[in-house]
Amino acid sequence: MKVLFNQLLAAYGSRHWWPAESPFEMMVGAILTQNTSWTNVERAIAALKSQQWLDAEALINAPLTLLEQAVRPAGYFRQKSARLQIFSRFFLDQGGVEGMRQLPLTTMRTRLLAVHGVGPETADSILLYALEQPIFIIDTYTKRLMQRLEMINPPITYHGLQNHFHHALSPNTGLFQEFHALIIEHGKRHCAAKPKCDGCPLVLRCPSAD
Repeated sequence: MKVLFNQLLAAYGSRHWWPAESPFEMMVGAILTQNTSWTNVERAIAALKSQQWLDAEALINAPLTLLEQAVRPAGYFRQKSARLQIFSRFFLDQGGVEGMRQLPLTTMRTRLLAVHGVGPETADSILLYALEQPIFIIDTYTKRLMQRLEMINPPITYHGLQNHFHHALSPNTGLFQEFHALIIEHGKRHCAAKPKCDGCPLVLRCPSAD
């Protein structure tokens, strides 16, 4: 697994991901990015910033119809607006970023998963990037890459693939952040739903390559 990380790092360099000016902004982005592209999320975040709503209390108090308009670029705008307000209340109830960071990873993960609209990928994104906890995120790019490299035997669950990474790598927040970001970059450039194998840095080790 570390060989794969080194190959991706050599190909793409350090990604410095997740793009956000604060941990709370990162959490908002994790909710908005569900079922949409990051480009759309950036547009929604820019709209929230223009209204000075990238704050938990401000989001809770934002007029719902106006909030929906700001979130609209990210899709499912009614659903996501409601989820942002629900999450903001949860965030404040936990004591904000500092309160959330004081809890053990497993405790905080359980609490996050109990929040309406927060699934495993969203919870783990918040834990890894905003709360700086060593947990590996499993997304579509990761599952696709592992299957094409035949490093896993499908079908495999979210937690099964996550455990695969946890057993192969030492728990290291910086490593997990960088590895996840590199997999995303590789997925965008080469390992999309329709693969682009020309110039792929992994082509020699990929049984699925054309």
